[in-house]
Formats: sequence, C-alpha cells, structure tokens
Amino acid sequence: MLPDWIDLDWMKTARSLAEDPLEGLDPEAVTVSETVEIAAPARMVWQVLTDLDAYADWNPFCVRARSTLEMGAPVEMALVNYAVPGTLLPNCEFVCGFEAERLLSWSLPWSREWPYPARRDQVIAETGAETCRYASTDAFLGMNGIHVHRFAGPWVKRAFDDSARALKLRAETLWATSKGN
Repeated sequence: MLPDWIDLDWMKTARSLAEDPLEGLDPEAVTVSETVEIAAPARMVWQVLTDLDAYADWNPFCVRARSTLEMGAPVEMALVNYAVPGTLLPNCEFVCGFEAERLLSWSLPWSREWPYPARRDQVIAETGAETCRYASTDAFLGMNGIHVHRFAGPWVKRAFDDSARALKLRAETLWATSKGN
C-alpha cells in the first residue's frame, strides 16, 4: 500500500493484469520502502540521487550505476544480492520517469528472455524550504509479478529501506557541510 503522500500518475492509468497479462499492474505486487524524513532540501536529495558516480560512496544496495538519465536510456547497475550475501547482481533497466527534485524511475520491460517486468520509482516530496521526504517503490508487473513479489519482495524492501536511510544520511551530511556546519 502506497503512503498517502506518494502520487504516481502511471499507476492510475496502468493496465490491469486482465488487460495486459505480460506487463499489467497488480496492486498487491508492489514493494514500498519506509518513508524517511530528510533535513535537507529536495534539491540536495535530487543531487545525491542523480550523482550516479558517487553511489559506491553511500548506497548499500546499488553500489555501481551508470546512465545519462535521459528518458529511455539504460541504467547499468551492480546490486548487492541480499538473497546471496557477498555477491553482486548485474542489472540493466531503462529510465522511464524523470521529474527534477520529485521523481526518478526506471523499469525493465517484459521479454521472453526475462519475463519479469518491473518498475522502480524514487519519490521526493518537499515538506519545507530545507526539508523533504523520500520513499521508493518497486512494482513487479505482469502475471509473474505476484510470484516475484512474494519471493523477492522482503529482501527488496530491506534493500530499499537501507538505501533510503543511507540517502537521508548522505543528503543531510552534504547539506550541513554546504552550510558550514
């Protein structure tokens, strides 16, 4: 269940599983991170999220990321495998949402080689001049989505929660440093 403050337009217009068994949305197959309240402005959080070269410095889940972040561009990642500690998973998804200081999204479409489509949305909401909140979602799409959600949902949530807390720390530290604190 999405927190009230998250408003993802694509979910309102997404096709259902009945309409699209390959990539339809099942609201029961969505993983949501904890919401973190961040003592830094949305622009600082956005700066951290879009500085992919620095992910290894702060992100405990996505330790490498490379992309132009243009719509449709690939996002090549190395993800910590929470299911098999000590290993990394290569992952490539494609930018599908980019709204400065508000939304960064990428997705993996259905294919015969990998019939497990998904969409990740990272959402920032300004709560004050120097504060905001953040959460991340992963919608596991299509008829296989519920099975992926049941298998991977718990460790994906843990990874997203870890990343959200690390993003908070990174953004707050950079903001305090920029103010001379």
